[in-house]
Amino acid sequence: MTKPNREPGSRRLVLVIKLPAEPSRHRGAVWRKLRGIGALSLGQGVRAVPEVPVFAEGIARALELTEHSGGRAVTLNASGRGPEDAARFQAVFTAARSEDWTEFLADCGEFEAETAKEIRVAKFTPAEPEEEEQSLERLRRRHRDLTARDVFGAPETAQAAARLKRCTTICQDHAERVFHALHETPSQDR
Repeated sequence: MTKPNREPGSRRLVLVIKLPAEPSRHRGAVWRKLRGIGALSLGQGVRAVPEVPVFAEGIARALELTEHSGGRAVTLNASGRGPEDAARFQAVFTAARSEDWTEFLADCGEFEAETAKEIRVAKFTPAEPEEEEQSLERLRRRHRDLTARDVFGAPETAQAAARLKRCTTICQDHAERVFHALHETPSQDR
């Protein structure tokens, strides 16, 4: 018999959830919460995450939502039968995080393009820096969330950090341009 793997990240929480068909908003809330924390779908009503503290709050909330909806849930601790199972889970989980990072990088690209457009057309209104800062803050929050749940380190992690830093620099540059444009004194013809 193969000995269970006890290395960090080798254990998983597996949730088996059965929800009533109606009202559908309850099902949607549970699945959105689990998707939001990065839980992998292993089949209909079955989700899994690495057994690490970062997922505890989201799992607890999903279980509360399940109970509130009149559904049933069973939470299982799993370790797989050998190192191959741990490696397979890690690969699938990391691939899912890579998809998340790719989406994040696309969002950074949209932020950069929008800011570049505003600079190109000299859209330097007082509201612009605040709007850009709000967009940047959304990117920062998303980066923090993705970093927390990327427990195995997807290959895109470093690129995402560098891209967020670049977005921060672009936002600061845009704010400085707006400040300069709003405080410029018009030249007078004599």
